[in-house]
Amino acid sequence: MANLVNGVCGKLWMASAVAVLSGVVACGASNAPSSASSGSPNSAAASSGAGASGAGQSAAAPKFAEVAPPADQTGGFDGAKAYEHVAKLVRFGPRPPASEALHHSQDYIIAELKAAGCEVDQDDFHASTPKGNVAMKNIVGKAPGTGQGIILLLTHYDTLSSVENFVGAEDSASSTGMMLEMGRQLCSKKGPNSVWLAFLDGEEAFVNWDQDDDHTYGSRELAARMAVSGDLKRVKAVLLADMIGQYNLKILRQSDSPKWLNDLVWKKAAQLGYKDIFVSEETTTSDDHDPFLARGVPALDIIDLNDYIAAGYWHTPQDTLDKVSPRSVAIVGYVILESVDELQNKFH
Repeated sequence: MANLVNGVCGKLWMASAVAVLSGVVACGASNAPSSASSGSPNSAAASSGAGASGAGQSAAAPKFAEVAPPADQTGGFDGAKAYEHVAKLVRFGPRPPASEALHHSQDYIIAELKAAGCEVDQDDFHASTPKGNVAMKNIVGKAPGTGQGIILLLTHYDTLSSVENFVGAEDSASSTGMMLEMGRQLCSKKGPNSVWLAFLDGEEAFVNWDQDDDHTYGSRELAARMAVSGDLKRVKAVLLADMIGQYNLKILRQSDSPKWLNDLVWKKAAQLGYKDIFVSEETTTSDDHDPFLARGVPALDIIDLNDYIAAGYWHTPQDTLDKVSPRSVAIVGYVILESVDELQNKFH
C-alpha cells in the first residue's frame, strides 16, 4: 500500500459518503470497521499457525481466530491451505524489494506454482527508484486455455521498506497466500481462456507514493511488457487482490473500474451469500490495477484499505498474522475463483 508521508495519503481512498473515524478522517474518507461482516473472532483456532518471523517480529498464530470454511463449502478453494501460505510468508520477515527475505519468498512462490502444475515465467528487471536502481522480479504462473484470451489475476508480494519490522501479514501476505491456493485450483484445469497469476514486486513506495511514480513498479513493468509482446490486447479482464484477509472485511466497489466488471464480481459474491462483505458503496483506490486501466484494459481492485487504516494497523509493525482471518482469505478466494468461471463463460 502507499506510504503516508508528511500527512499525505498515498493510496487515494474516496468513498461515496464521507465517514468520520473517531473524529479522524483517513485518506479523505473512510468507512468505520463493522463488527457484523465476517463476525468477531471466535474461540476456534486457525487450522495452521506460524512461528517467529525474521527481524524479531512475532508471527505467532492468533490465539482466537476465525476458521476457514471447509473446501467443499467454498467451491474447492482451501482457505486453510491459503492461510498456511500467508503464515509462511510472514515467517520470512520483512520483504522489501531486493532483500534476502524477498528472495526466499520468490523461491517459495515459484516452487508452489510449479508444484500446482503452473507454467512459470520470471521477469527480472531493474527499477529506477528514489533510493537508486533496485533489482526486482515479477513471477507469473499460467494456467492453460483452449483459446487466445487471458484472464489476469494480480497480487503484490513485497512489503514496505520504510517501516522497521513491517512483515505485511495483511498487506501483502494475505493476497499472496490466497493467490497461491488459486494457482492450485486453476493450473490443473484448461478453460476457454488462459489464466495468468502475476505476483508483483515493488508495489510499495520507497519514499512517497504521491511523487515521481514511486509505486507500482512491478505492475507498470508487467503492463508495458505485455503491451510490447502483444499479450495485453488478449486480456479480457484483470482482477487485483490486495489486503483481503482482515477481520470484519468490507470490500467496496471501484468507481473507476468498468461497471460490468464490478457487477460480475459483486453479483457472484451476493449469490454465494457474501453481500455483507462485498458491499454496495463505491470508492476509488490507486493500486496495481492502474497501469492496466490506463491502457484501456478492464481492471478491478478487490481491497479493504480504509478499515485497516481505521484500525491503526496499516503500514505499522502491528500488521501481523493475528490480524488475518482464515475465513476472510477463504471467502475472497472463493469469490474470485467463481468470478473467474463467470469470466470464462462470458468470453468463451
